Amino acid sequence: MDTIKIVLAGQPNVGKSMLINAMSGSNGLKVGNFSGVTVEKTELCFEHHCHIFEMIDLPGTYSISGFSKEEKVAHNYLLNEKYDVIINVLDSTHLKRNLLLTLELLKLNKKMVLALNMADEAKKEGIEIDIKQLEKIIGVPVVLVSANTKEGVEELLEKVHEVADSQERIKSNILYSDAMEKEILTIERFLNQKGFKLRDLSNREVAIRVLFEDEELYTQLHDKPIMMELQPILLKSLQHLYTHHETKDIREIKANEYNAIVRGIHLETVKCQRNRGKKDLTKKIDEVLINKYLGIPIFLFLMWGLFQLTFTLGAIPMDWIDKVIGAFGNWVGSNISNNFIRNIIVDGVISGVGAVLLFLPNIIMLYIGIALLETTGYMSRVAFLLDGFFHKFGLHGKSFIPLVTGFGCSVPAYMAARTLKSEKDRLITLFIIGFMSCGARLPIYVLFTGAFFGADRAGNILFLIYISGAMLGLVMAKILRVVIFKGKDEPFVMEMPKYRFPSFTLIWHTVYNNAKSYVKKAGTFILGASVLIWILATYPNQPLLEKSYQAKIEKSSKDKAKKLENELKMKKLEQSYLGKIGKATEPLFKPLGFDWKMTVSLEAGLAAKEVVVSTLGVLYAIGDNVDENSNALAHELKRNISFASAMSFIVFVMIYLPCLAASMVFAKEAGGYKYLVYLFIFTTVTAWIFSFITYRILI
Repeated sequence: MDTIKIVLAGQPNVGKSMLINAMSGSNGLKVGNFSGVTVEKTELCFEHHCHIFEMIDLPGTYSISGFSKEEKVAHNYLLNEKYDVIINVLDSTHLKRNLLLTLELLKLNKKMVLALNMADEAKKEGIEIDIKQLEKIIGVPVVLVSANTKEGVEELLEKVHEVADSQERIKSNILYSDAMEKEILTIERFLNQKGFKLRDLSNREVAIRVLFEDEELYTQLHDKPIMMELQPILLKSLQHLYTHHETKDIREIKANEYNAIVRGIHLETVKCQRNRGKKDLTKKIDEVLINKYLGIPIFLFLMWGLFQLTFTLGAIPMDWIDKVIGAFGNWVGSNISNNFIRNIIVDGVISGVGAVLLFLPNIIMLYIGIALLETTGYMSRVAFLLDGFFHKFGLHGKSFIPLVTGFGCSVPAYMAARTLKSEKDRLITLFIIGFMSCGARLPIYVLFTGAFFGADRAGNILFLIYISGAMLGLVMAKILRVVIFKGKDEPFVMEMPKYRFPSFTLIWHTVYNNAKSYVKKAGTFILGASVLIWILATYPNQPLLEKSYQAKIEKSSKDKAKKLENELKMKKLEQSYLGKIGKATEPLFKPLGFDWKMTVSLEAGLAAKEVVVSTLGVLYAIGDNVDENSNALAHELKRNISFASAMSFIVFVMIYLPCLAASMVFAKEAGGYKYLVYLFIFTTVTAWIFSFITYRILI
């Protein structure tokens, strides 16, 4: 007859002793002490379904990493002794507190069953626990039991049999905060690349333990060669966590992470039908912000306000920057005698990069707004709030995090999708992140909305563009779920931290790094692209054309000469390499209302969306002098492009493939370049169809 060795673990006063009596009828019960300590040890042996159940009741402990005798005994036994199954006993009336120990037990990677004791008391108090949902989240079987009435006891014993005989390991869907998950993935990826394996722990669990400074694991790793390479990676990860949590106390960080997870689990699985006391501030705020009727309107209002501020406040320094860039270009040009060098620096480098830097204030405002919502804990509430809504589109609330990150930049958004453990959910999310307009698209929107709607209405239109893109993305997610990635989505726990005042250190860290990345891209990749576009727009030279027009200009009046100069520039552009590329591809985009210049700018945008603005600057900002308070490029666009074509252009920009850098990250995260081909076809066809519809409606 086989023996199954079972360990009972739980916090104090969860009714473990009563549960043991209910399971065995007090048969075979032995009481003694653990070896070397005066801590009571309860052992139990009894027969059940042709098996011998040998049970060890560990002392009640709030944590297995504490310093009391009971905690040390539990810790040593769970880590060093051999056993088959853990029964984690929890008090159903205080599930949130008890789950803190469960999270620690899950890290052991052992077979486990959760016994929610005192189910009868929970029922009297109006507490309803969604067992099925809890099982999916935790990843282990869960049974409601009552040691008092013996309800569920037999089911618990049956579950122990099933788990002991099963070969499957724990597959938990529990996730930490985004900052923690990012560092876990960094270390896990490094360990995987090195082919590192340790005992029966996964590399993810090793990563979690080293981040939480598990002393025993550090001792094991200390003499291993991998520690030399791991140490600088670990130090960098810890610095990120210190900044995110505003403390260097790893115990406090661990407590913050665990408490956030537990709040998320409790919110998803427990419903209280009665008021059990005075509500704390977080609950009071949540009653309003995640109210099923008010929550979404409040969220939409906050996002509307964010885009209003992004345009209104961000527009204030734009004129100053525009004047500075113009004055700088004139000064540089006046000090360069060589025409070729002067033109390439002033018209290519300064004008191209300047057109991108002009929108830096808008980018900073957008990042400040998103960082504020994240650091206060509101973003996680929105994820929970939208969970039911997202389910209708084949997603779930956890997808909200990478999607909203996509409003800043697609690159970190694609990386954030790693936290989705379901392959189908992750791929669907990856495919629709591009519909969330990134910060690089913002300059294009600001330029066109300012030109065609005016500053007073541009903020509302900007908000409409972002929301329309997001809604279209959700619709496409549903189509992908139904047609391509069939199957049910899996539940995930979302971090539910308490509300707190914004961390200005963290906001500064986030905004500074993102703005720095934007400027760095403008000074390197976009600089090269702008120069390349200028060269393509300037060459080959047209000496005969210039000579013929120059003769006409010399004989004309001042007004007519100006018109002839603009006509010459237009002719030279049409006959340039850039003009030839645009002319060759123009038939594909003509049904959308695009001319060859708009077509070229879209094609340049495949490299980087910021280049769209600089390309348009090179192609259009060539005409008459404008008022000093006007934007030259916006003036030229409004003069040369119809309203219907402009709206069609915005729709295409909103949907089509993200920049080259983001596309490479997408291919890596999705699992191969074949997915990038699918994404290109998917986004291009969708963009063409919706742009065509927009143009035909407005024409």
